[in-house]
Amino acid sequence: MRLTRIIMALTVGLAVVAVPTAAGAAAPQPTPSATTDPTQPPPYTPQLASLTVNRPTIYLGESVVLTGTGFRGNRTVTITVTVTPLAAPAPGQAPARRSDGSTVAMAPVAYQASAPLTFTARTNAQGRFTKSYRPSVTGLLTFTASDGERSATAELRVLHKKQPLPVTGDSMGTPMKLGGGLVGAGAIMLLLTLAWRRRQRFGGAAH
Repeated sequence: MRLTRIIMALTVGLAVVAVPTAAGAAAPQPTPSATTDPTQPPPYTPQLASLTVNRPTIYLGESVVLTGTGFRGNRTVTITVTVTPLAAPAPGQAPARRSDGSTVAMAPVAYQASAPLTFTARTNAQGRFTKSYRPSVTGLLTFTASDGERSATAELRVLHKKQPLPVTGDSMGTPMKLGGGLVGAGAIMLLLTLAWRRRQRFGGAAH
């Protein structure tokens, strides 16, 4: 009888001890990703570089300002220029023909050789730079800026200089009419002068 009581007491004790253990095992454990450590730095997010021009379209001979942001600080940025000819031929220039029969407008060779197609700029501590550029060729210019790790592109359309409007017949009519009027008035004054002199000469002879 005493042995039975001892066995029952041991069984109840083991059950009491096992209940908290089972409850702890059943409770959901936080995952490592859900916990945050204030001593650890935030996850790295790569910064995207950008390149812009202050004017999307200019005429040949004008300048633009390139602005780059998001590059590495205090670095040299290499900028390359790719030129795509405009679809329409320039006035007074014969279009070039590709092997497939299509044509493109060609700019003078002297223009293409003037402006650099590769140049550099220096970023500040915040990864920003500005650079002035004056194209010497018409077409669609694509600027690609790169510091070796980050790069960005921008486009610029360069058109031919505005040509002065031709002088038409209507615009020349007024100057020609004015000139004709002056010539007629001069002829009348000349005739009156000759008539006056003749009258003076013959009038003097009669006296």
